[in-house]
Amino acid sequence: MDGAGPGPRPPRIDDVARAAGVAPSTVSRAFSRPGRVSFETGERIRRIAAELGYRTTSLARALPAGPTSMIALAISDITNPFYNEIIRGAQVAASEAGYTILLADTQESGAHERRALDRAAATVEGIVLVTTRMSDSAIRMTAKQRPLIVLNRAVSDVPCVITDNPRRVRRAVEHLAELGHRRITYLAGPEASWADGMRWRSLRESAVELELQVRRIGPFPPTVAGGARAAEQFAVHPTSAVLAYNDLVAIGAIRALTAMGARIPRDVSVIGFDDIFAAELVTPPLTTVAAPLGAMGRTAVGNLLAIVRGARPRSQAPVSLPCRLVVRESTARRGRTRIAARTAPAGRRPPPGGAPV
Repeated sequence: MDGAGPGPRPPRIDDVARAAGVAPSTVSRAFSRPGRVSFETGERIRRIAAELGYRTTSLARALPAGPTSMIALAISDITNPFYNEIIRGAQVAASEAGYTILLADTQESGAHERRALDRAAATVEGIVLVTTRMSDSAIRMTAKQRPLIVLNRAVSDVPCVITDNPRRVRRAVEHLAELGHRRITYLAGPEASWADGMRWRSLRESAVELELQVRRIGPFPPTVAGGARAAEQFAVHPTSAVLAYNDLVAIGAIRALTAMGARIPRDVSVIGFDDIFAAELVTPPLTTVAAPLGAMGRTAVGNLLAIVRGARPRSQAPVSLPCRLVVRESTARRGRTRIAARTAPAGRRPPPGGAPV
């Protein structure tokens, strides 16, 4: 026998934990569920593991030890055309900076969103959340793990890019008031939508200042089908004007009301939000408040990459982008024709105590 003992054993998870000053369970999470570990801790653990030569599962071995030139873009519903120009703007900004975008469709679900980010966190350098449905606390936790920008929602202590919702709503309401409309129905969007809450709040404030009456019905899905459902409820107690959560809801409402016999805009004036490409294709073409969608995507990615490179926001206030009213043919002066009898679905009766507004 040559007396030689066994070779040195490979490093184990305990060795990494001891060198990093954390518990073994934290090391395990850094590789298996990186979204559950802070960005700084995860980076330290992976660096120390690489220095020690620690290897875990094939997935962990594939995790990058350094910059990946990738960012994640989480979209609430990739089928919604609202996101088309945002994605394109984000892609242009990322490409110009030498980055690739990892796109995640979260299906209007905060739970789906969290799972997608847990999987993506270890492979990207930063994250853009577009119209996120996660809670504020979940967003702040994610922001501690990776540089993050929230788009189309304001969250305190997190960098955000939004549009000027109060001004957007005020301009739409002023337009309706100028046309003689005194009663407006708001067709609400998803319950978890920050923009929906802001629009309803701004609508109420504008109504007080302009001495108008407003009501809210919903929530409804932010889709054409959601707009059709909203039209059925609206027809029970119609008003001369409608402000919809977004263009898809407005388009769905126009189609459904027209099928019921209403004449748009003679019987009902309708305004949407965002100015998606389909706003010009519906009959009649939709009056809408245009958001700078491409600029939103470019600004969000540009600000995110600045943070990735070490910049710090100069202010905690969200970056607010301007908007404009696009007047088309779905709004007109208030008519004198009542439409309740013509538009209300057969057999539908007003709810007890309900009164038109």
